[in-house]
Amino acid sequence: MRVVVTGGAGFIGANLCRSLRAHPAIDEVTAFDDLTTGSLANLAGLDVEFVEGTILDTDALHAVCAGATAIVHLAAIGSVPRSVADPLPTHSANATGTVNVLQAARDAGNAHVLFAGSSSVYGANPVLPKHEDLAPRPLSPYAASKLAAEAYALAWSASYGVPVLSFRFFNVYGPLQSADHAYAAVVPRFVAAALADEPLVIYGDGTQSRDFTYVGTVAAVLTDAVVRRVSNPEPVNLAFGTRHTLLDLVTELGQIFGHDLGTRFEAVRAGDVAHSQAQHVRLDALFPGLQPVPLVDGLRTTVEWMRTQR
Repeated sequence: MRVVVTGGAGFIGANLCRSLRAHPAIDEVTAFDDLTTGSLANLAGLDVEFVEGTILDTDALHAVCAGATAIVHLAAIGSVPRSVADPLPTHSANATGTVNVLQAARDAGNAHVLFAGSSSVYGANPVLPKHEDLAPRPLSPYAASKLAAEAYALAWSASYGVPVLSFRFFNVYGPLQSADHAYAAVVPRFVAAALADEPLVIYGDGTQSRDFTYVGTVAAVLTDAVVRRVSNPEPVNLAFGTRHTLLDLVTELGQIFGHDLGTRFEAVRAGDVAHSQAQHVRLDALFPGLQPVPLVDGLRTTVEWMRTQR
């Protein structure tokens, strides 16, 4: 079994490559990445083929996907604030890039495609927990691009028989996630600030809530889906119904660090969603017995990893 991971040198991609290589059913793993946000250092020591390229280069993409059993499509421009500031690159990478991947899968003999969608598609819909049949209400160009990409993935399955499993990720965090750029996610931002003895910046009042999902759990699900060739005609939430506010996250990190952490509050950012929590009935049906890593354990591992990077 040969698996191609687009965005394979990135945060989720490199964690997934480790998980895939550890599975005896998988013979070859190829990481395809343009290194815009990914890093070769994330793949150090792994028996993984690396091919540098972008999903917007159809020739390179078709070449790397030829002969693939499965394609895990993680490559994307993944920031809400970045999409608000500059929407066109987000659309090109996330929507057009996904169509390119789907065509490459089709041309490879209908390779199995796992697509990394986003819970941001629920947007302004206030219902909690978020179930997959809710009407999407995107609040940002990023969310809109992910909704378009998800629709394309499911349409390619219905129209051309490409086996597809389209996930909606919820606030994935863990080792290899970068904190050193303007659009860093909240967990690495908070941990980096705590390690530097700086205040943790909260956009809003801190009562906004998230369903945090440890990257090791995500990688385990994706690996299992590849090996068992799991597909579904509808999107699937990849989270477990937990709900923690940002103030809860500050408290949890304070306990890990052994002291109270300072905070600084700033204005809410455009496109940010107030609350996010997954219903996981569909996930449980496809992956019975799945046990996620608890938040406190995932945070401890993340803090330990980030300490080693200082």
